[in-house]
Amino acid sequence: MKPKMKALIYLAFASAIFAGCNKDALVTPPPESAQKNVKTNGVRTESTQLLAEDFEQGSKTSYAAGDVALTSGSWNLSDALIGTLANDRKEGAKSVRVRNSGIASMNFDLNATGSVTVTVKHAVYGTDGNGSWELWASANQGGTYVKVGNTITAASTTLQTASFSYTASGKVRFDIRKTDGGSNRINFDTFVVTAGSVDTTGTGGGGVPGDNDNLLLGNPSNASSSIVLINNYLMDKTYFKLSYSRDKGEPNWVSWHIGASDLGSNSRSNNFRADNTLPAGWYQVSQTSYTGSGFDRGHNCPSGDRTADATANSTTFLMTNMIPQAPNNNRNLWANLENYIRTLVTAGNEVYVVMGSYGSGGTGSNGSAGTIDNGNVNVPSNIWKVVVVIPNGNNDLSRITTTTRVIAVNTPNDNSVSADWKSYLTSVNNIESATNYTLLSNVPANIASVLKSKVDSGN
Repeated sequence: MKPKMKALIYLAFASAIFAGCNKDALVTPPPESAQKNVKTNGVRTESTQLLAEDFEQGSKTSYAAGDVALTSGSWNLSDALIGTLANDRKEGAKSVRVRNSGIASMNFDLNATGSVTVTVKHAVYGTDGNGSWELWASANQGGTYVKVGNTITAASTTLQTASFSYTASGKVRFDIRKTDGGSNRINFDTFVVTAGSVDTTGTGGGGVPGDNDNLLLGNPSNASSSIVLINNYLMDKTYFKLSYSRDKGEPNWVSWHIGASDLGSNSRSNNFRADNTLPAGWYQVSQTSYTGSGFDRGHNCPSGDRTADATANSTTFLMTNMIPQAPNNNRNLWANLENYIRTLVTAGNEVYVVMGSYGSGGTGSNGSAGTIDNGNVNVPSNIWKVVVVIPNGNNDLSRITTTTRVIAVNTPNDNSVSADWKSYLTSVNNIESATNYTLLSNVPANIASVLKSKVDSGN
């Protein structure tokens, strides 16, 4: 039985126990089988799934505001319905479809204290364009609400997972709000609320993400969307996910998936810009921060990997996706590697990529430097990338075996590097030793250990 259904069965059982009570629905902790123990950096924490709603049990066919009975409790859907059509993006037979400025809102409270993580799967409906949405929370039974986390852009036709962190102090309820006000519709599915631990999977405690998710293979540094982790802050940019360091002014690593549908004919947008979704008070690296430094604004997730959609391409030009990169490293060595990876995709494969940097002190066209932008941006000493290559298909994790191709490259951030990326092939184990990250953590351990020890031939 799928873990999601186990949780739903438990919730249905809990609802039956409390049926007839004229009180707020307080979901008690599930049994031990629905709890997770996570060991992170030697510290074991326990997480409890408070709610898992897949919208499969409800029925609402009109956009008019109204309540609908779901497995988790009563929800109010305003300018929203339960979608069952082929164009509705969903994991089962149903999902919520929201238009205009619609809202899907819980009519009941959960009981939680401390760190709470909410994950929501979202995608555009049919062939509709992009839409934006937000998660809001109420601690006074729906009297007033506060926004949780960043505004999210739905742009993919496949479900993506957005993760939010919230600090609870008792009763709490949530709603999903479409905020762009346009006619483009958005589907929402698999709404999960977890309490008691930091997000270590990139899914907010919702388990291993699904196919094509940008963190399917794991969260290398256990980054979290809690702003407490100022130098390991998880950001979901829809087209890639990353761990950001406030003090370094750059990502620690960026992770993404490339399939044939990501490659198209959209031109390079070149609209480098600050990322205004960083937490309030954090320094925002700007499009001019690298000017005169002798270093390129080096993409982690490349513009060329997101050419099927103009918004996707534009997103790669956020400065949270950049590092100061020696020009010859960026324009020659790294460009050659990126082009090669895309040939693997056009040849019938899909790839999962994670790229990062570490250390301090690189050599650009103006010589060596440890920082730029008045000390606000670190210049890394090394730049690395790991690429997992599998033939196109479904159930990606289960198709990774000990014979799967894994390309690992580690280069100095130096203007004198060779243009031949094959000169810098290494093993995943070596990159882990240099970074103290854990790569391929969602791959079964017996398979991952074999893959991590290999050094690819480059052919």
